[in-house]
Amino acid sequence: MALLGIDLGGTKVAFALFDREGTMRAKETLTLDNRRGTEVGKMIAVNAALKVAAAESEGDPVEAIGISVPGISRRASGTVWAPNIPGWDDYPLLREVTTVTGEIPVIIESDRSCYISGEIWKGNAHGCRDAIYLAVGTGIGAGITVNGELLHGAHDIAGAIGWMALSRPFRSKYTICGNFEYFASGEGIARQAAEYLRRHDRYQGELRREPGIKITTHDVFKARENGDKAAAAIIDLAVEYWGMAAANLVSLFNPEKIIFGGGVFGPAVGLLPAIRQEAEKWAQPISIRQVSFEPSALAGDAGVYGAGFLAMKQLG
Repeated sequence: MALLGIDLGGTKVAFALFDREGTMRAKETLTLDNRRGTEVGKMIAVNAALKVAAAESEGDPVEAIGISVPGISRRASGTVWAPNIPGWDDYPLLREVTTVTGEIPVIIESDRSCYISGEIWKGNAHGCRDAIYLAVGTGIGAGITVNGELLHGAHDIAGAIGWMALSRPFRSKYTICGNFEYFASGEGIARQAAEYLRRHDRYQGELRREPGIKITTHDVFKARENGDKAAAAIIDLAVEYWGMAAANLVSLFNPEKIIFGGGVFGPAVGLLPAIRQEAEKWAQPISIRQVSFEPSALAGDAGVYGAGFLAMKQLG
């Protein structure tokens, strides 16, 4: 018997078949190619149906389906809010998928919940009942488990920690994504570099680009490695924010582990000791000594593993 995990991102969607022990048997990744609204929903549904039919024909039928989405999964209604998918303000994804997959149980969760679930199943949080996945990519989110259960909140929005307030005073610019995310997400790091260049006309270091060429987070990390002082200052600021956020999570939830993942970790994995050192300044002193900071073991596959794991949990 097989489990189907589906991981939807802003530009692509991955489909993977697992057995109940968590072994990935097959995986396919498809690009969205600028699809919008119902086009994305139909793409997921059609390909899910194809995977189910193929597994059935091979004598290994799909028992359950899990879907990871980049936003809010409204469990009561089966609808999804996903800001990176135009037209997905309240999209009926559960209905779209179950229309073609029939009686197979389907569960839809936020990507952050799937990330921590994947790490608990087959990654660096294996065996943990209280753990947090701090996902730092284009944006920032946290998948949180408490006493072995995913933390959803009253309206399925728990873990949207890009809006964590970590500095003062409030600025109106934080309303677009939150204070934490403004400075320390992938987009935030690139934004800090662009703002630095606007403030320092005489700077001619590695971050300076030809007019019209947008600086990226990768550019900032590379410049830092090459000794650029401006890039180092930008990353040092991000380390402070990551450390403060981790300290707040430790003080609030007393987790066994915080797993750092997403596209920025990645190049920022080597900064974990510095992040922990910053966190130790701010966190509850007993809790911070008991928690470990670790990188994701599953990297870009954490979401699809988590979707597979949650599919299995649907079966009890």
